[in-house]
Amino acid sequence: MKKKFLSIVASVLMVASLAACGSTASKPAETDTKGDAAQTEQTEAFAPKGNIDFLVSSKAGGGSDIFTRSITDIASKKGIVSSSFVVNNLQDGNGQIARRNVKDAKGDAANASLLCFSTGDLSSMLSNGGLTMADFKPIAILAADKHLMFTNAKNSKYASFEEVVEAAKGGAQIVVGGTSSDERNVYDMLVQSLGLEDNFSYIVYGSSSETMTALLGGHVDLGMSKPAASKEYVLSGDISPVLALSSERFSAPFDTAPTTDELGYGVIELPVWRGVIGSANMSDEAVSYWNDVFKQVTETDEWKTNYLEKNLLVNNYMNVEDTTATMLAAEKAIVEAAG
Repeated sequence: MKKKFLSIVASVLMVASLAACGSTASKPAETDTKGDAAQTEQTEAFAPKGNIDFLVSSKAGGGSDIFTRSITDIASKKGIVSSSFVVNNLQDGNGQIARRNVKDAKGDAANASLLCFSTGDLSSMLSNGGLTMADFKPIAILAADKHLMFTNAKNSKYASFEEVVEAAKGGAQIVVGGTSSDERNVYDMLVQSLGLEDNFSYIVYGSSSETMTALLGGHVDLGMSKPAASKEYVLSGDISPVLALSSERFSAPFDTAPTTDELGYGVIELPVWRGVIGSANMSDEAVSYWNDVFKQVTETDEWKTNYLEKNLLVNNYMNVEDTTATMLAAEKAIVEAAG
């Protein structure tokens, strides 16, 4: 079962990456120019009516919430979108309530309903059943990030991840907290690589902010999170990064955490793309409009400095075609690998 899990992860990463690169490389420059012109015409022909409902399938304070509020703040302040955004956090049902709300939107509401959507959201959506990518229209992918493990800096029993591993080998039970989907997936990859599955246990929290609260309260030994949701706690000295689940070390203030490869476990990572989808009922004109909006957002200095650099993310904007190819390829890989 665990070997099968790793094959699922590998398939998702490889197929999704190739899908995006392949669709970009296969388009000649002339085709790209015509496509851009067509998108511009569609964008100019559409404008949202009323408020924009931007849903997040997790609680406020987490990486998805920060991502969404960064987009809406820039789009509003820069005048890219004149309508007002209303950000709603609906984490019930592992995010399925938020997804169903967007999926069921029709008419003008469908054109003004957006959903924050990541690699983890896709995995969660499929595992919860009832919804697939056929219920939605991919709009854009904007950024990507990776994971870290943290200890409580003030009262942890462990000063490093190496001490954690030694304790587990000695029979200690290590409790790790984190969200479901991508954080749980990369955790499974790690403990399988260590061969210490029986000595680690995982507690699922509804958001990264809940994980941080549990870590600060001493309810878990280690907390899983991404840079965006943990940076303030690292800077305040409340938590310490002890492991980077990345092929390279993160920049400050996370640079003290060694990578899994440095510790001799090989490269263990599960990059998470962050994007936006809409209902299958959203018009093609609206999809083009919103993709153009997000493209403009990713080109601003505020996005590059206040979001990407501040949260140590990678700029990963994709147009509608590449976003669709990436999300559908990831879905196919997950379904096929799961049998």
